[in-house]
Amino acid sequence: MLHWTLVFLVIAVIAGLLGFGGIAGASASIAQVLFFIFLIGLIVSLVMYLMRGRSP
Repeated sequence: MLHWTLVFLVIAVIAGLLGFGGIAGASASIAQVLFFIFLIGLIVSLVMYLMRGRSP
């Protein structure tokens, strides 16, 4: 998922440099949503790992 976030971010940057505002805005929005989904997944995984604790 992080890969797709970076892909859409690169598309947004390139489209922004070339002057395609609509495509850049849409790609940036998709990248932002994917980033936050990835971040939430990371936090949930970390909390689950810490709650599980270490096995004896």
